Amino acid sequence: MTSSKALFIHGAGDVRVASYQCREPDKNEVMAEVAAVGICGSDIHYYKDGGIGSAVIDKPFVPGHEFGATVLADIPENDIESGELVAVDPATPCHVCEWCSKGYHNLCPFVRFVGAPPYNGALTPSLPIMRSAAIKLPLGMTADQAAMLEPLGVCLHALDLAKPRLMESVAVVGCGGIGLGIIQLLALSGVQRIVGFDPQQHRIDKAIELGAHDARRQISDVSGLTNGRGFDLVLEATNSPDGLRDAVHAAAIGARVILVGIPDGDTYSPLSAAEARRRGLDLRFSRRMGDVYPRAISLVHEQRIDVDALITHRFTLENSPEAFEIQAQNHKGLIKSMVYPND
Repeated sequence: MTSSKALFIHGAGDVRVASYQCREPDKNEVMAEVAAVGICGSDIHYYKDGGIGSAVIDKPFVPGHEFGATVLADIPENDIESGELVAVDPATPCHVCEWCSKGYHNLCPFVRFVGAPPYNGALTPSLPIMRSAAIKLPLGMTADQAAMLEPLGVCLHALDLAKPRLMESVAVVGCGGIGLGIIQLLALSGVQRIVGFDPQQHRIDKAIELGAHDARRQISDVSGLTNGRGFDLVLEATNSPDGLRDAVHAAAIGARVILVGIPDGDTYSPLSAAEARRRGLDLRFSRRMGDVYPRAISLVHEQRIDVDALITHRFTLENSPEAFEIQAQNHKGLIKSMVYPND
């Protein structure tokens, strides 16, 4: 065991930096020094609600699953040398269950996921990581970019489910880090029109900067924007219980709706069944990601996607509780917070 510090969520609204005993790696792991950690919306749900569904915090827990790290041992099977900066895939599925055998690794019920209870995460200076989870990076990629590959992977998985088509209209409901990543990917896909929706003006401005053709603060603007028709494809990426209802209301007859966000309180607001049924909607829920890291790395390395533009706030480990507080409060100007545990 190595004595250090970490950020712990003790329960709803209770986050503290305290001493932490980091365990030594086992034979399938290497020790890694954490270079940068992104604060995800799911981390904020643990902070606000004390859990997400059945993943409940029953003892102090270290979050953090979006991170880049420097490995402290060689991983020859991945062509990685000690001292290299790597991205880290937080998910280690079992690879033997029915769902893994069908290719649904992101849905594996036996997954070990760094930063989701009961597995402590990366908001600490160092931690053991699975050797297989270390992702080699091209020279020149930064710690911030390494950490941002995981949320970009979530965006890629959502687009894989959505299957955007040439010259169709698309609404993105929620323009936080995930929504803005989705907008950038859509801008590469050949769709005709991308419209972002978010109640915060700075996110509306960023959506247009990153590829949306239009952006509005009110979802009620859908009817006027589409002459009452709605959008062919709707991707929802909010933390609002109203997200499902808003996505349905934005959809055209026969549209596809992809739900990416996690609602506060783990509950959706009531929805008129007729609104969805009479549209004949194709509704899908997106969870985490598939095998997307090679594409995510290429998109960032080739500068086709700008993940750095999403990072608006930076913190040390000591002041990282503030990152949770301001994100939970929808602080003005915030899109993405990054924490540097070794600064």
